[in-house]
Amino acid sequence: MRVGVLTGGGDCPGLNAVIRAVVRKGVRTHGFEFVGFRDGWKGPLEGLTMELGIDQCRGILPRGGTILGSSRTNPFKIENGVERIKDNLEQHGVDALVAIGGEDTLGVATKLADLGVHVVGVPKTIDNDLSGTDFTFGFDTAVNIATEAIDRLHTTAESHHRVLVVEVMGRHAGWIALHAGIAGGASAVLIPEQPFDIERLCADVEARFKTKYAPVIVVSEGAVPAEGGSMTLASGEQDAFGHVRLGGIGDRLASEIEQRTGKEARAVVLGHIQRGGTPTAFDRWLATRFGLQAADAVADGDWGTMMALRGTKIIRVPLSEGTAELKLVSPEEYAEAEVFFG
Repeated sequence: MRVGVLTGGGDCPGLNAVIRAVVRKGVRTHGFEFVGFRDGWKGPLEGLTMELGIDQCRGILPRGGTILGSSRTNPFKIENGVERIKDNLEQHGVDALVAIGGEDTLGVATKLADLGVHVVGVPKTIDNDLSGTDFTFGFDTAVNIATEAIDRLHTTAESHHRVLVVEVMGRHAGWIALHAGIAGGASAVLIPEQPFDIERLCADVEARFKTKYAPVIVVSEGAVPAEGGSMTLASGEQDAFGHVRLGGIGDRLASEIEQRTGKEARAVVLGHIQRGGTPTAFDRWLATRFGLQAADAVADGDWGTMMALRGTKIIRVPLSEGTAELKLVSPEEYAEAEVFFG
């Protein structure tokens, strides 16, 4: 069997670990031959391929990013996109696809599976917002990077008696902010699921200074104020999946706090730092297990499935279930963490 592998959407640590595991298990156990499709769905759409075998996967386990490249290409937004993918798969003798990606990439995989394409999915996103799995790889690395940044910012905030606002990724889900904020001892964590009260936040900032400690506030890029409106700057440009690039809430929030409290406030935007670099041991472990299970799913002909972590086990769930809805921070989970803030 000849199997294609692609990585789509935003990159994250652990992608190469999945590729490595799929290929090693596929070649050594099942006798598969592999071909790599370049740059997400653009690869099978345009026939962009690269050689992919055990030799190409040596030494990539600790590397961030993806050796296959990525993009946010949506074949369903391109004329005859699905037909072009099917034609290219046939032309390259590809019997099955392993698609590694998040909500958008696996959303395309779900539709293709419904149209008869032999595809299995592996969930990837630093946001940890896919409902079908307890955790996605990349999330743990992003949280560790954000936590280290918060640790470093505490000392400089206290040295200068200033407020530091740390903007992290999280368009719709606040998992990175919540986990990193708790681990880093943040004074407040603002997430998209829980609109924040700017007056209460400023009161908490002033109370924090009275304890002789400077506040460090962690905010997701998609957080919004309870009073309505938005403090997030959007570029106005949309990608192929209809997402507008977000950013800027950290600067807006710091400016608002400074005006209301008279305390000096600065913003730090972690941005793509959260996506890059060496994956943590947990993400390498999870990505490898996903890859091994994906190779077995292909061997079993279990098309239209997604690998998922449930407890400590890797199971297969329907792709439609894995991408059905976003996994958000519940009010109960946020309330449980609030005891640490302030």
